[in-house]
Parts: sequence; C-alpha cells; structure tokens
Amino acid sequence: MEKVELLKNVGKKIQEIRIGKGLTQVDLVGKIQGEIDTTNISRIESGRTNPTIFTLYRIANALEIELKDLIDFK
Repeated sequence: MEKVELLKNVGKKIQEIRIGKGLTQVDLVGKIQGEIDTTNISRIESGRTNPTIFTLYRIANALEIELKDLIDFK
C-alpha cells in the first residue's frame, strides 16, 4: 500500500467512526487529551497529513476504540 493511500484510509476510518458515534470534528477535538485543533483533525481525515502514532493513540482513546481499529481495513 502506498503512503498516500494509507493516509487516506486511516483518515476515512477515523471519519467513519467519528460520524458513527454522532461526533463532529469539534466534539472529537474536545475529547482528545492534549493540544490538537480542528484543522489538524480535518487534515488527518482527508489524508493530507501524516499523524504521529501518539496522535492516532489519542484519537483512538477519544473515540473509545483500540488503536488497531484505525488501521484495520478488512
């Protein structure tokens, strides 16, 4: 899998889970521990940035899912 495709898949997964839980990007930012803003979430969801593993971990915690669920594309 190419980097661009991987980033888009991770972003799409985050967006699907977030929407499935009835959260806006602003809601998600409010649940994430530490400094992050809505612009960063938007860029991550669109695959335009490469988030660190720690950022993905914080997003997973905010979404109340396991980190591995963000990269499971089956």
